[in-house]
Amino acid sequence: MNKNETLLKLLPKTHIPDHEKDEAPAGISRSAFVYNAGIAVVTALLLAFLLLPRFPLLEKGETATSDVVAPYSMYMEFPGPDQTVLWHKVNKGEVIVEAGHRVTDRTAQILKEISRREGIGNRGFAYLGLALLILLVLYLFYRDIKRYRAALVADSKKIILLSFLLLITVILSQFVKHVLSLISDKLPLDTITIAFALPVAAGAMLVCLLFDFHLALGFSFVISILLGLLFQGEPFMPFYYFLGSIVAALSVIHCKKRTALLRAGVLTGIVNSLSIVAIDLYKGELFTRGIYDISAGFLGALAVSMIVSASLPFFESLFDIATDIKLLELLEPNQPLLKKLIYKSPGTYHHSIVIGNLAEAAAEAIGENPLLARVGAYYHDVGKIRKPEYFIENQHLSENKHDRLMPSMSSLIIASHVKDGVEVAREHKLPSAVVDIIQQHHGTSLITYFYQKAKELQPLINIAEGDYRYPGPRPRTKVAAIVMLSDSVEAASRTLDDPTPQRIQALTNSVITRIFLDDQLSRCDLTLKDLRDISRNFNMVLTGIFHHRIDYPGMEFMGEKKRGEHRDKKQPEETKAANGAAREKPREPAAGHRPS
Repeated sequence: MNKNETLLKLLPKTHIPDHEKDEAPAGISRSAFVYNAGIAVVTALLLAFLLLPRFPLLEKGETATSDVVAPYSMYMEFPGPDQTVLWHKVNKGEVIVEAGHRVTDRTAQILKEISRREGIGNRGFAYLGLALLILLVLYLFYRDIKRYRAALVADSKKIILLSFLLLITVILSQFVKHVLSLISDKLPLDTITIAFALPVAAGAMLVCLLFDFHLALGFSFVISILLGLLFQGEPFMPFYYFLGSIVAALSVIHCKKRTALLRAGVLTGIVNSLSIVAIDLYKGELFTRGIYDISAGFLGALAVSMIVSASLPFFESLFDIATDIKLLELLEPNQPLLKKLIYKSPGTYHHSIVIGNLAEAAAEAIGENPLLARVGAYYHDVGKIRKPEYFIENQHLSENKHDRLMPSMSSLIIASHVKDGVEVAREHKLPSAVVDIIQQHHGTSLITYFYQKAKELQPLINIAEGDYRYPGPRPRTKVAAIVMLSDSVEAASRTLDDPTPQRIQALTNSVITRIFLDDQLSRCDLTLKDLRDISRNFNMVLTGIFHHRIDYPGMEFMGEKKRGEHRDKKQPEETKAANGAAREKPREPAAGHRPS
């Protein structure tokens, strides 16, 4: 029976594919490009349908089904008697044709002129032209995404989310505009006041929370242009929407709590109010309707924060995105999975806490997400809750279950904690970013202890190294690589008899070099500079953990070693040198006994 058959019999769990066999080709595949192009075309057609002016095209003699109101003021020419020309002013909000009345020759000319100015003389051509313009804008947005975040272009789920956010922002704005228009007769609301109240910034705020600020910046540009089409007689509206969207996105860059969204809404409302003051001041209308416009802009910003707060959990769950808010919730000690880890594998839990400190410091040093690094570290060994007694940090000093097993069987059990961790994480619906860290935190590294033990027990047999390696895949992101390095360094630091800063530094460099030479970091984007920064921060954290303490008088007990003689405590370097005894070289962490 080969190893794969043994593994299937011992661990009949769901199969985790080995992505090492299916490396993604460089660049974007043709199928991905075609798929994205199809999404862009559909989005452009839907947006054009939503944004195309709904002004009715009525011919002479037709009956109006509802009141037709002039969207803005204008002057019309009509032929008068004796070849003269008569001018007629159509006021904004004036009823051109009442519901149930027929269109006269005069009103037909007014409707035709308004249709011409709205750009819908022929509705079919207008629709195609608007769709083409929107498609060009989306293409520019796509090019920016491809340059800035090429991996996102290959993620169809995220591309669909961006398109959905564009559509839902436009639909929501149109809906609010329609509702406010219905009550405009009872309240002092005209078209521009309604425009100020639209919750356009909700889209940019969501994009910043779900993706990042750079994408929110491009999204703000696109949505401001699109919704500016709703108010063609108001050239300042795109500027107003762009400013509000940018401020909304900036306000949630470091958002850690859902209650912080309300503060972001207030800040957006303040900026909206200042923009409205500037616009009304320019138009000379600040003292006539400024109070109504400012109130509409501020209330619209508060509505933005409420809309985002209500919809964010939906997007996090549906599209499997780990926002900072979600990650902070996963760090709560009352999380069910963390409580299981504490009670079933207390040693593993404390080991994970230390790794969280190491990973967070390293991630912050190289500009990665420190929250994701800490969460990944906390949950990276959750698979050990299924067989906690087989891992040395959870064992009693008097027993070790691996003493009764063959090395091959022990390596299978040790390696299984990765697969078990992925299954447990999915059962508890952890974000895929955390699941990936669990799956990749050992890469394809060698379970050294049991590999060496197998060679010692069977010196005449050629032991296949591949049978004693983790299934992988190797880390694909910087954060996953940081958790791998933190895990190995923390485990190795436990073996130091005399953890002085010099020894810690030497051990850290040795572990990182070994992992690098084992080709475990070839699938992520860590640079040599990143590794130096990571090593420096590891040394700082570990030196703080293994700091020296003095001996307190009266705290010595019968039969105990003095503090300086204890193998886990430090001795001054000069004491060792004076003894002149050659100490044992710090041993390599028992990867088989304590794989972390």
